[in-house]
Amino acid sequence: MTARDGPQDRYKAVWLIFFILGLGTLLPWNFFMTAREYFIGRLKDQEEMSHVRNQTSQPSYLESMFDNFMTLCAMVPLLIFTCLNSFIHQRIPQQIRISGSLVAIGLVFLVTAIMVKVPMDPLPFFVFTMICIVFINSFGAILQGSLFGLAGLLPASYTAPIMSGQGLAGTFAALAMIFSIAIGAQQPESFIGYFTTACVAIVLAIFSYVILPRMDFFRYYSMKDKTEYRVYNAELETKRDLIKKALFVSLPADENGMEQNNSKVIPIHNPDEKPSVIAIFKKLWVMALSVCFVFTVTIGIFPAITAKVSTVLGKGNTWGLYFIPVSCFLLFNVFDWTGRSLTALFTWPGKDSCLLPAMVVLRVIFVPLFMLCNVQPRYYLPVVFSHDAWYIIFMIFFSISNGYLASLCMCFGPKKVLVHEAETAGAVMAFFLSLGLALGAAVSFLFRILI
Repeated sequence: MTARDGPQDRYKAVWLIFFILGLGTLLPWNFFMTAREYFIGRLKDQEEMSHVRNQTSQPSYLESMFDNFMTLCAMVPLLIFTCLNSFIHQRIPQQIRISGSLVAIGLVFLVTAIMVKVPMDPLPFFVFTMICIVFINSFGAILQGSLFGLAGLLPASYTAPIMSGQGLAGTFAALAMIFSIAIGAQQPESFIGYFTTACVAIVLAIFSYVILPRMDFFRYYSMKDKTEYRVYNAELETKRDLIKKALFVSLPADENGMEQNNSKVIPIHNPDEKPSVIAIFKKLWVMALSVCFVFTVTIGIFPAITAKVSTVLGKGNTWGLYFIPVSCFLLFNVFDWTGRSLTALFTWPGKDSCLLPAMVVLRVIFVPLFMLCNVQPRYYLPVVFSHDAWYIIFMIFFSISNGYLASLCMCFGPKKVLVHEAETAGAVMAFFLSLGLALGAAVSFLFRILI
């Protein structure tokens, strides 16, 4: 049965719902990451500041290492719960996983907005913030895995709105931060509206998920999947003997592993046989390690290093307030999205080209380039690229290469295996992506110490 036989997606409503849900998966983390100035500002020791108002004080350990700990507390739970998703998927219903994760994330943001007005000492506030980040990314990993599984019931094109929503989440968070600075001049109270905006976005995602089952288009495909699954199980018993007999028939096999007998083509793959993860990894290990390395480099310096670069043009004017939100977060997310979008136009180099892993490895050059920018405070390395223009140029190439190369690897990985192995291949690629995020969070501490 083709898509034309069933109901149409009127007004692209289901597409829009998946876009909003995709936005909800990465929006929470991006809101926390973009609000780093607020969190670091609250980590300052007020008593110590009152004694050194007329002196240049060095940031405390919590201030200087906040970005590193924030990234670590985000990426490690993401890796762990990505691995646990297969077990969670079997034991917890989809409705509870998705709606429960959204509600939990919304409550964390609500508490965070309330805490803007609650005075706390630096250390308890630091611990509270890290706990919130752990919770948000743990539930975010469950939500993301469940959402892609939900989209799997629909035509393949309905994975695109999830990716679109995720790609625009960072841009939305950066624009919200810029607007918050514009109306509040970085006063702590302005962040109440900032975090409340995130709460509204999560509520919209919950509402969208609630009305999703009411859509004829979604209901048709979800029930169609269940019906076909029952038919498949009913027919499997009668086909199994024929398939087993076919395995023992001595017939010439073609290069695709298909036994041919005149006009009949009988696949030698047993539907009951689960693909071997190790065998699949041997086929796509280049793509898996490539996507892992892409994100190790990216998270190793963004935002732990890039967000600590100081402007030389914004001293004493308003550009100093907007430099990091615009040059770091907004530029990264816009050009990362651009890089992802380029893969829809062309996919050079090809999946078997040695040039792709070479390009991935070459991205390591961004580590010393950003470390030699005007990162403050610094103790060992000199400042070579002090001007803001150098930082912006590096950020553009850094972000567009991240989006393009990561998307290529994720696209090519499942294409290097057989059709029935593609789902497992996607899971393997997702694991190595998450592993790259966690490794990047770990090496960011080393990069920061070397500066």
